[in-house]
This record gives sequence, C-alpha cells and structure tokens, in this order.
Amino acid sequence: MECPVDIKRTESRDNPPSRRGFLTLAAAAGAGTALGVLPAFTASAAPLRPTESPMLAAADAVKNQLWWGAPGSPNSMIEQGLPVGNGRLGVLASNDPASELLMITDATMWTGHLNDKLDSDGQFPYGREDFGSLTLLAKLTVAIPDHDLGNVNNYRRTLDMAQGLVGASYDISGVSYSRQIFASLPDDVIVLYFSQQGGGTYTGTVSLAGTHGESTTANSSGRYASFGATLANGLKYGAAVTAYSSTGRVKVDGTSISFSGCKTLTVVVSGGTNYSPDGEAGFRNPSVVPERLARTKVLDAAGNSASTLLHTHVADFRPEFAQLDINLGTSSAAQRELDTWERLQARYRDDVPDPELEAAYLQFGRYLMISGSRGSLPMGLQGPWLDGNDPDWMGDYHTDVNIQMNYWMADRVGVSDCFDAYTDYCVSQLPSWTDVTQRQFNDPTNRFRNSSGKLAGWAVAFSTNPYGGSGWWWHPAGNAWLCQSLFEHYEYTQDRAYLKKIYPLIKGAVEFWEARLITTTVTDASGERREVLIDDKDWSPEHGPQDAKGMTYAQELVWGLFGNFHTASELLGKDGAYRKTIDGLRERLYLPVVSPTSGWLEEWMSPDNLGETTHRHLSPLINLFPGDRIRPDESTPKEILDGATALLTARGMTSFGWAQAWRALCWARLKDAEKAYRLVVNNLKPSVNGTNGSAMNLFDIYEVETGRGIFQIEANCGTPAAIIEMLLYSRPGHVELLPALPAAWAASGSVSGVGVRGGFVADLRWKNGKVTQVTLKSVGGRTTTLVAGGASRKISLKSGESVTLRNLG
Repeated sequence: MECPVDIKRTESRDNPPSRRGFLTLAAAAGAGTALGVLPAFTASAAPLRPTESPMLAAADAVKNQLWWGAPGSPNSMIEQGLPVGNGRLGVLASNDPASELLMITDATMWTGHLNDKLDSDGQFPYGREDFGSLTLLAKLTVAIPDHDLGNVNNYRRTLDMAQGLVGASYDISGVSYSRQIFASLPDDVIVLYFSQQGGGTYTGTVSLAGTHGESTTANSSGRYASFGATLANGLKYGAAVTAYSSTGRVKVDGTSISFSGCKTLTVVVSGGTNYSPDGEAGFRNPSVVPERLARTKVLDAAGNSASTLLHTHVADFRPEFAQLDINLGTSSAAQRELDTWERLQARYRDDVPDPELEAAYLQFGRYLMISGSRGSLPMGLQGPWLDGNDPDWMGDYHTDVNIQMNYWMADRVGVSDCFDAYTDYCVSQLPSWTDVTQRQFNDPTNRFRNSSGKLAGWAVAFSTNPYGGSGWWWHPAGNAWLCQSLFEHYEYTQDRAYLKKIYPLIKGAVEFWEARLITTTVTDASGERREVLIDDKDWSPEHGPQDAKGMTYAQELVWGLFGNFHTASELLGKDGAYRKTIDGLRERLYLPVVSPTSGWLEEWMSPDNLGETTHRHLSPLINLFPGDRIRPDESTPKEILDGATALLTARGMTSFGWAQAWRALCWARLKDAEKAYRLVVNNLKPSVNGTNGSAMNLFDIYEVETGRGIFQIEANCGTPAAIIEMLLYSRPGHVELLPALPAAWAASGSVSGVGVRGGFVADLRWKNGKVTQVTLKSVGGRTTTLVAGGASRKISLKSGESVTLRNLG
C-alpha cells in the first residue's frame, strides 16, 4: 500500500539548529576541531578563536540543562559529581562553594601490559598489575574558606548539556557568586572560571595532587604547579595547573597556588600520558614528556581570557550536540519545578510520565558520548570518569556487551564522529590480537581451543586493555561481535574509505571462524539428517556450561559476520574466490531452533535450559538485537519469532541497567511499545544505597552487592539507543517510523537528526500516534522503502538530496 503524501525535494535539510549553522564558529575554533578530532596527548597548534559568540541565549540553554539544589559530596563523587570531558580527559566536579574538587581521569592512564602469558587453565590473568586497570590522573582542589556552605543562600548547580558546561551559583551577604567548569578539546585543558556580582572577592588556594604517590612541585617564575611520574609498566604521565586574575593577587606558594582579593579567577589544568595507539612502538610515544607538555598547554591557554577559552570550547562542543533534537511531549509545571534528583524520585514514586525528563536522559547519554569519546581511547565500563584507582573490572573493555552497547547509540543519535574511537581502538589492537591468538589460542590447556588443530585470524578474551592484551577467559565469538558493530557503522555512513579500513578486522575474524567451525549431524523438522557447521566448545555469556557446542550466541554472530564479509569484499572488489568459500560455509551454518520442552529459542543447541532462566545477558537473542535476522515480519518463521519472544519474556523485566536497556531494545524490535517504555523508565529509578538505577547525577548504578553499587556507563548509552529504536527502526533498504511508540509519548512529539542504516538521516514529527511529517536526507544512501502506519513508499535520492513527506499513515 502506498501512502498519500506531499513531496518536496530539497538539496539540504532545513531544520535549525543544524551543523551547517555552526560551521563558521567551529572553523574559528581551529583546524580539525570542527569534527571533534584531537590526537592523543601531544603538542598541537593553537586553535583559531571565534570572532563572534557561540553561546546560547539563557532561555534557549534551559531546555537541555539539568540542575540540583546541593553540591556533590567528596565521598560520593561517582553518584553526585557532575561530568565534563574533552574526549580524552574526564572530570567529576563537586561544586562545593568552599572546596571545589575535581577528579581527573585520562582515558589512557592504564596500568598493565600485553598480558600474553596464560594461566595454568589456558586463560588470561586478570589483575590490576598484569592485565591492568584504568586509574585516576589527578585531583584538583580549589579551596575558598570564606565560602562555607553554611553561609550560602540560593545555591544551584547546573549541567548544560548543549554547551558542555558545569556551573554553580550562590549568594553570600548580598553578593552573587558563580563558577563555570568545562573541558576544552581545542585547547586540551580543563578550565574553571570564578566570577561574582556585587563587589565580592575570592581568596584561597589551588592544589594539584597525583593519585599514585607523586610529589607536586611549584614554580613561582613559571606561574604553575605540576607533577610527573612513571607507572610500573613504563607509562609516563603528568599534569599541571596555573591560575590568573586581572584583579587581586595570584602567586605560587609552596606546592600550591594562592589567590587573594580576586574579583574573578581563572584556573587552567591539563595533563596526560605518553600513550600512543602504535603497537610497534610499544603503545608509547617517546617524544612526549607529559609533565612538560602539560605545563605548555596550561600556560598557552592562560594567555587568553576566560571568555575566549569558553567561546572556543562552545564553538567546538555545541555543533556536535546540536545534531539531534528530541521532543517526547510536555511535562507539567510541577515536574519542571523539581531539581533533577527530586524529579527522578517523583517519576518513580508517582509513576507519572515525565516526557521532558525522559528526553533529557537520552540527551545525557549523548552528552557523555561527546565528552568521553573523541580522539582518544573508546569508553569502557565507566568511560573516563572515576572516583578512585580501583574501578570494578578494572574499568576495562568487556567484549560481550559493554563496549558494543556503549556505541549502539552513536550513529542513531547524531554523534557518528564519536564512533571513530571504537574503530581506531580495534584497528590499533589488531596486530597484537592476531599475534597473541596465533601463539596462544590453541594452547592445550585452553578449554576453548579449536579441536581441529587449525588456527587462523584473531580472537580476544572477555576483557581487553589498550596494550593489545586480553584478560579473564577467551571469548571466541567476541571478534564477530566487535566486527558486527564496526560493519553497522558502515551501514549508517556508506563510507567506502572506512570500510576499507575495517576490512582486515572482518577478514581476520572470518579466517578465525573458518578454522574453528566443526561438523556435526542434526535432524531437521522433516526428520531428515544433514551435516551442519557449528562452534566448538564455548560459553554463552555469562552462564551455563563452558563446553557447549553450537550455542546460539556464536552461531548467530558468525552467520552475521560471514554475511557482512560478503558485502564488504564485494563492495571493495576483494577476495572474490574466498568470498565464495565463505558463502558456502554460511549456507551450512546451523541456526537455532525452538525447544520442544520450553517453547523458547534454544540457547545451547539443546532443548534443555542449561543456565539461569532470568539471566542478565540476552546472548541467544543477539540476532533480534543488535542483529536483525529475527524480526516480526514474513521473513522470520512464526515459530522462531514466538520462541524468541518467549525467551525474552522469561528473562523478565527487571535486571541491571544495561540489561534492561538491551531488553528495551529487543521489545522495541518486537514492536511492544509499552514493555520497551517500562524498561526505559526502570532505568530512571533512583539508586539508593547502591541499588540498581540512576544516581543523583544520572550515572547508572550497578548493584554489586547489598549496600554497594558501582557506576557502569552502558545503560546511559544503551537506553538512548532504545528510545530511538522505539521511534525509528532501520536496516539497509527499509525504514519504519514509530514502530514502538508508547502511549506516554503518543500525543505529539518530534525528533531530528536520527541516523538511518543504508545512509540516511531522518527528521520526523507525530501527533496522536501518527507521523505528520518526515524528512529523509541521503548521506550516501540511494534507495530505501519508508513505512509508516502500514503504508509504504519507495524513496530514491542522490547523495546530499532530501525529501519531505507529509500526512503519513
């Protein structure tokens, strides 16, 4: 059925605010920064400065602001500190008037090493010294003793997500004080700016401390304090701080910086390591002396006014954030009057939809991605935000959902550039992953080794670090899942140069599986016997037997991997003969059936449930989401769809935040809007005393044990992806609008800047549950079928062209 539409073709999307509207400002912020690209901690040319203000008007900035009525406690920074970041440096700020505390993490501040010596069981060591751990770089304290919280009135702190700013304001004795904190990518520094209105001044000290026993030294003539040291693994690191004011007095005093009588004060911090993504150089850049470089960066930045530094930062940050706008409906005046923590509690207590809060949660995820994934290592379990040197699971990269879930949203929510960190990480690690696989995977003590004795390509363990190393157990299917995410990014961008870049990863994973697959015989539904190819002894993350053959998780991932290899090799004109070989293997792959015992899609090539029926992982449903071999249409046999639905139902509606995000994505794929929405809302449940849910600062908390929770970032990234999947589903050649729109958002709404697989970007509006307008723009895609409300239309566009359709459904 074709939908009746009005069509208007345009050569560019007219939907302000757009990236085009910021090009002048972004270009002024410096070469390279318009795309948010900055190398690892290295010297760089000074950025050009904006010639006009890029700042949003106060009334416009409110839409994407979160706010709180109290500062964060220094003892609860992971739950209460507000995050800023420039893609490499991540900061948690307390905003205490009398003692501003910043906890500073560099994404490359890792202990550990290649970790290529297996334990006696054939698996990898997994400790902070061998495998390694992400750790803090530094702590910064700005002490202002006269501003004790007990003397403060009208306190308020804000997170301005659209402009990348944390702020705090308060009154003391009739004087209004305020501060702004931001992490600038163009200047590669963290800036704190203190100001006032009413004749007040600031007096206090600035102290910089390392977290590994370093000694900070100060230089009065150089106007800075700094430290530098070397970890046991040889990684060099350092940090520096300076401060300046046009009024009052600022001087170096001992190992800190003191200031007195200052009407305004600017503090500038930088730091980093000599990490390099070059494995041949041992993942080190010997030319970088981090402490010296940090001094240079802070002093160069300090040659500019605070407003100049701010404008340079916002001209870089704001265009990234402005790529997507979302409206899920209007919240009540009473809801809007509450601060963010009160609002979370009210949403859970009253169970009344708060669409603006729910949209803000999506924008918070985007904010974290822009702040934590530009030009450096990708985000792992916590991104670049720590409150100590002992993050659970080392703050590493888990390859059985963590790193993949972190990046599910990137293309969907208009921050495709942020995916580059994931890609560059995988590319940089490939030589080491390949070498370790060739030397160690078929070790006779490895219970997951290839029983055929054959070996090719590369593999990883469940945990990986930035030194080419793995930790914990081997994870054979991990290579296929990493490649699934890499290839999906191509589907969004249609970038042939990118496809060429990732092709060695895909081919190497294919080669590994060509060597690994074994033959067995099965009886099909008609009673006929046939030979199929299956995975060798393996483990379905993270439960059940450790010697299962042909488990659904691996079979589905390899089926997708072989298909993606076919597409990539054909598009690039490579390996034609080998492509035919792999096509033949794909045809012989065993694919899961429904258990006659449980009625669920089988997880272990067995009719019996061999693990936890309500387990957090949805491994056997990996081709429901993120894959889409299983989908609610005529392409999927009804019994398979029913079996997948039954398994998802059995897994339950409550779990850890990341597991609920994955469940929401699966229910969205099954077009069950209310279940998907309930799981989104579940992740907004306030976390109290470490329980699962959202902390005061919206970080997702994972309950490790009773009374203790930790921050894991996956839900903050996965839940926004789920919200988008509820509004738009796509695969190459097919786009469906509002497939799982819940009643809470149905009255009216809009979203612009949504990525579409196949090479498009979509803007859509709806009212009373029906699409009223959609604009589809090609970013490389040519044709697709657009579906809305049961009607469909085939769309053909040239790259850069767009089409607007109205009155759908």
